[in-house]
Amino acid sequence: MPERGSTTRDQAGQGSHIPGAAVARPVAGDGGRDIGSLRRTGLLVTLVLGGLTATPPLAMDMYLPALPEVTEALSAPAATVQLTLTACLLGMALGQLVVGPMSDRWGRRRPLLAGMAVYVVATALCAVAPTVETLVAFRLLQGLAGAAGIVIARAVVRDLYDGMEMARFFSTLMLISGVAPIVAPVFGGQVLRVTDWRGVFVVLVVLGIALTAVVWAKLPETLPPAQRHAGGVRETLHAMRGLLADRVFTGYMLAGGFTFATLFAYVSASPFVVQEIYGASPQTYSLLFGVNSIGLVIAGQVNGRVLVGRVSLERVLTVGLGVVTVAAVALLLMTTGVFGEAGLLPVSVALFVLMSAMGITLPNMQTLALLRVRHAAGSASALLGTSSFLIGAIASPLVGVAGEDTAVPMAVVQLASVLVALVCFVALCRPRHNRAVLEGSRS
Repeated sequence: MPERGSTTRDQAGQGSHIPGAAVARPVAGDGGRDIGSLRRTGLLVTLVLGGLTATPPLAMDMYLPALPEVTEALSAPAATVQLTLTACLLGMALGQLVVGPMSDRWGRRRPLLAGMAVYVVATALCAVAPTVETLVAFRLLQGLAGAAGIVIARAVVRDLYDGMEMARFFSTLMLISGVAPIVAPVFGGQVLRVTDWRGVFVVLVVLGIALTAVVWAKLPETLPPAQRHAGGVRETLHAMRGLLADRVFTGYMLAGGFTFATLFAYVSASPFVVQEIYGASPQTYSLLFGVNSIGLVIAGQVNGRVLVGRVSLERVLTVGLGVVTVAAVALLLMTTGVFGEAGLLPVSVALFVLMSAMGITLPNMQTLALLRVRHAAGSASALLGTSSFLIGAIASPLVGVAGEDTAVPMAVVQLASVLVALVCFVALCRPRHNRAVLEGSRS
């Protein structure tokens, strides 16, 4: 829960209790490993956490090139097929709300392994779904179980790191998990060359089994028993109520959720925009999606290696939101024909800029929110993830309300989402006020 006696440096996102480097917290638990052992396997743990955070883009992006094929194969309208994305997102949102507090009570490993096992089963069921309705149901279950990897990976990072080191680690995860959206749609497009959309889910089953085995063998427990919460639902609700009572944490949570909606409006609509409106092949779409993901990864690495520690996280976040806003305005102007009939190239450039800006926006948003949390990192991570995926799930069907022949709804949803994110950031987080207080305390 956020500390009620937080200092002015806390309010600026740079709390006095937060050092600028990794904290050597004792790590013990189910595996009996100490922090030295964890550091010796640091690279492997980083890769495992990256794999867990890559679960959503794997489940989403390998499937994206197949959306038009699913529409035809199951004789369902595009808006209904897009509900398979919405269901998965909704499951991930609700699942994080449950698994996060569970990990605060029982540790990180057991809820994670249980969630991964159910995720594999649900993905296998998606591969044999006979109708679009059953596919939506199985995707909901897939999202509920897959949420364990997302929320617990963030909580593990909070267990191990503080301050600037946490921001750098989130940027590293952005690099690792960013490989998934680069490879996934390209790989998905190639899978569609030799099989149908069901084969995509078969591949996801195999990858899920492999990741579950690695987690079982290599990821140690990072939450010592002494730091776990023994309470039940009542204590969980109390912890979450305390988090939501923190105006600044809530501001970052809402701003992050609507920023994610901007991103997911692109993820949900781009297969139809690029392939149906602009006539690109699944392979071309996969290539463009990969290029955009490369931009996100590069921006994330610039954030972690160059900006963090040199420029305040709030300032970088402000610039990132500004760039997303400009790109969203450009997309709306192009899709409504203000500049005449825009081709695939200028639209792709605007989408590239928007996606790249996410690389400096999302990790800093998460870092600034988690910096305000000393305890209940699982609950805080759950609130952050739930808000993001829930708002993204609402945004997903909105991009298809006007059918498959226009990209205007995508641009409208993106611009509206980022504008709401900006309002939440400025009104609740009050970055200018926080910087002024911080500068005054230093003088």
